[in-house]
Amino acid sequence: MSQRTDDLAQLVSAMPFAAALGIELTEASPTEVRARLPWNPGNCTVGGILHGGALMAFADTVGAVCAFLNLPEGASTATLESKTNLFRAVKDSAVIAVSKPLHVGKMTIVAQTDLFDEQERRVAQVTQTQAVLPSR
Repeated sequence: MSQRTDDLAQLVSAMPFAAALGIELTEASPTEVRARLPWNPGNCTVGGILHGGALMAFADTVGAVCAFLNLPEGASTATLESKTNLFRAVKDSAVIAVSKPLHVGKMTIVAQTDLFDEQERRVAQVTQTQAVLPSR
């Protein structure tokens, strides 16, 4: 079951850096998380190209939400490792993320996050491992 729009906004607001980047969660369930990152000149490098670090932060955030939605009750998560392949520059418009769990275990969750431009061309692919941190 996907989360309500106000619940999605609360998830982003709980991550100040994600909110500052302008990340918009559009759908979120344990099996798939979708989000949007609007092009913003403040997130760019030379020539108005969306910065690779902004893309990586976007993917990390969406992958972390995917992991969060697969955690056991009371647990939290933190990124252990992230592998990014960047394929295409983004000079305008927005980037769309789709994150899915590849592995949900007791100690780690692995998520794959694919980034696309609005013409549905692949911008990047990120695979990250999230630690499952038990409640204290």
